[in-house]
Amino acid sequence: MLYKKYILIAAITSLTATAFSQAKKTSHTAKTSTVIFFDDFAAGKLDRTKWQPVITGFHVNDELQAYVDSGAVISFVQGAAAQGATNGALVLSPKYSPGFETFDGQSFDFISGRLITQGKFDFTYGRAEARIKITTGDGLWPAWWMLGNGKWPQSGETDIMEFIGEGDWVSAAVHGPGYSGETPFVNRLYLPKNNDATQWHTYAVDWTPESLVFKYDGVTMFRVTKTMAEHYGKWVFTDKQYLILNFAVGGIYPFKINGIKKPYYGLSQKSLDLIKAGKAHMMVDWVKVTKYSK
Repeated sequence: MLYKKYILIAAITSLTATAFSQAKKTSHTAKTSTVIFFDDFAAGKLDRTKWQPVITGFHVNDELQAYVDSGAVISFVQGAAAQGATNGALVLSPKYSPGFETFDGQSFDFISGRLITQGKFDFTYGRAEARIKITTGDGLWPAWWMLGNGKWPQSGETDIMEFIGEGDWVSAAVHGPGYSGETPFVNRLYLPKNNDATQWHTYAVDWTPESLVFKYDGVTMFRVTKTMAEHYGKWVFTDKQYLILNFAVGGIYPFKINGIKKPYYGLSQKSLDLIKAGKAHMMVDWVKVTKYSK
């Protein structure tokens, strides 16, 4: 009798598991996905049908760098040098270049790289993600983010990942009208010592008409909803945004965290030495944008 009871329980469990599996399969197939943008930098050169390097003709956040279109700051690695990026990686690396003068007469002591997809690719709603690893150092400020095509902040800014040099945390933020600059919508994820920001991580945002959900390595770390934003201003995340990868140096955000004034505003001597030695990098394995539909 006991044996038959176990058979009955097993049968019920099997049926339940089968039903769950079928329901899960049905739910999965009801939602389809399409990759609408992908770059794994396997060509070993910049795909200019997708990306446009920025050349500095503006200056924000008291940052120390000028952006240039140069292999000195935008490069590619393959094989062992890619450090685990199977098909190679993009590398953004700031360089020390005292007295560098931009075309509009501004002077900087650093040059760096900023890549955008504006005019080439933008989208509304879906998942934007990238696999990235970063060098630590106070005042190193690489970021993976998105901007609307209009005037800031009315067109919105989605900071998927920002890093200012402290290896144990990375942050996400949202900016819009009434909630920009010192935005109420910013959150950090603290990382364990054995898996800090110097290791590969996937940084993503799931964007819907009602929310922006930030996920690091597949785990939700922050959520901003339309309802939350409308306590401060208009929810503007309804129009297209384009992708940005950049490596800033120093500036207001790092300074507000580290308080460093010398040798440069927001940048430590250690970080300056890393830059001079060519050891400050943002490595990007791949970038992908996926659209979901039923």
